[in-house]
Amino acid sequence: MTSIQLRNVSVEFPIYNSPSRSLKNRVLNIATGGKIERKSDRLVIVSGLDDISLSFREGDRIGLIGHNGSGKTTLLRVLSGIYIPTQGEAIINGACISLINISLGIDPDATGYENIRLRAAMMGMSPREISEKIEEIAEFSGLGDFLEVPFRTYSSGMQLRLAFATSTAVRPEILIMDEWLSTGDENFKDRANQRMTELVDSTKILVLASHSRELLSRNCNRVVWLDHGRVKMDGSPEEVLSAYFGS
Repeated sequence: MTSIQLRNVSVEFPIYNSPSRSLKNRVLNIATGGKIERKSDRLVIVSGLDDISLSFREGDRIGLIGHNGSGKTTLLRVLSGIYIPTQGEAIINGACISLINISLGIDPDATGYENIRLRAAMMGMSPREISEKIEEIAEFSGLGDFLEVPFRTYSSGMQLRLAFATSTAVRPEILIMDEWLSTGDENFKDRANQRMTELVDSTKILVLASHSRELLSRNCNRVVWLDHGRVKMDGSPEEVLSAYFGS
């Protein structure tokens, strides 16, 4: 059965020789939340998550809220397998796909078709699955003959369309998202929204971080509020969103 168990999970980032460089720049480069603790003159610890225990099961649609730097991105990266907890354990049962960075694995010098294969392989699709999906992805992207030329020649909008079409072609058991994905002109944006809705509906567990009250209310049956790397509140969308945003 698809499930996620986080048991006393903490994630810490040690920064050595901090006096020799700007602490502010180092912390910004880590792009995490939590708290900063100086262990010595030459060691600073940035705590992204602090003793998090959560349990998700099939049917859960989890929303994550919190101020910038609250630990949402760090938690998403733990769930995606990008970060390993420095303390505690994360037990993920089920095929998991992360849409945090949909351009990961893209080669600017490769063609559109080659990049479809590269990105799909990075998401865990087998060669057979890629062969079965590639024409569907190509058609959805709407890029036509541009798929035969290098990715670096695309406009930024075309690049996002290809990355989106490929990244949303799978149907994972666990879907990890940092905000809702939507891109392109109005015609493509409508199709993108429909595709995202179908993807969310088909997944067994959704974890969606967002600053949008309306988006979380519409898509989630549970909301977790993070504050400085810890769980401040965990409950129904109505209860948690009202406390966070105000009635």
